[in-house]
Amino acid sequence: MNTHNPNSFFRVRRPETEAGNLPEFDRRTTRSVSSQSLFQGDREIGIEHAGSLYRLKITRQGKLILNK
Repeated sequence: MNTHNPNSFFRVRRPETEAGNLPEFDRRTTRSVSSQSLFQGDREIGIEHAGSLYRLKITRQGKLILNK
């Protein structure tokens, strides 16, 4: 059961370009890592962040899910 309150999330407004469209993703400034290199054949990995351990899993449908 999902217990979060959707009204408590902040809506972030992205800057728009002159044409009114969202800016394109810039691969030169955003580092990209393939999931294959992260998981190395496993279906779950642990990520330590700010003193907490998070689990990143590949679901049966092939999607990613992050749990604390």
